[in-house]
Amino acid sequence: MSDEISQQQMEEQLRALGVREAGVLLVHTSFRAVRPVEGGPLGLVAALRAALGPRGTLVMPTMTDGESVFDPRSTPTTDMGITAELFWRQPGVVRSTHPGGSFAAAGPHAVEICRPQPLSPPHGPDSPVGQVHALGGQVLLLGVTHSEDTTLHLAEALAGVPYSISHPCVVEVDGVASTVDIAETDHCCTGFRRADAWLRARGLQREGKVGHADARLADARDIVAVAMEQLATDPLVFLCGPDAGCEECTLARDSVSR
Repeated sequence: MSDEISQQQMEEQLRALGVREAGVLLVHTSFRAVRPVEGGPLGLVAALRAALGPRGTLVMPTMTDGESVFDPRSTPTTDMGITAELFWRQPGVVRSTHPGGSFAAAGPHAVEICRPQPLSPPHGPDSPVGQVHALGGQVLLLGVTHSEDTTLHLAEALAGVPYSISHPCVVEVDGVASTVDIAETDHCCTGFRRADAWLRARGLQREGKVGHADARLADARDIVAVAMEQLATDPLVFLCGPDAGCEECTLARDSVSR
């Protein structure tokens, strides 16, 4: 196709955007926005790994619905997109074991990032997202907004926001499957898009194109820092207003009084 972008061009786009060689990079992507590119979703993965170089570590979310026993070797992702679904299935990629909030990683820090974590919160400091933050990693949003930016859930956990929703999740202990409730800072996440303005105002977000997608790149520590600053002023800043008619955010607000 005439408008197909090559892997080499994507690698150049990633470097121009500011992806650090030998760094840690957490990627959230909608391949529909990126395409058409050489090699399809795996071509994008190859470009990401090339931009990071052999000493870099690539990370993607591989979350599941939690409705059955999770096997990191076989359970497909839920609503994570084709790129993440194909990424975790590649040779040498490590996948974490959280029954609902798993991530996959490839590179020198993969095992460290995907090490065992508490069930709750799924995206707290001891989670893969927390490890990316601790390692000074970057977050890349390709064709998606901060609504898909799991690092903002880390900020909520570190800030100790007052809302929490529990969701049932099947876990296996000693070969026996049972359903447990896992508490997390859940809401519609539309409010996460406010991070755009916060990061732009301080020059902390790089923006451009990767493939055909609008791309945003920021340091995980910068995302967390600006979010925690806002949460310190208004702990409910990410929730839709009480009159917005948003069921998910209403449940989160109601959980505060409980």
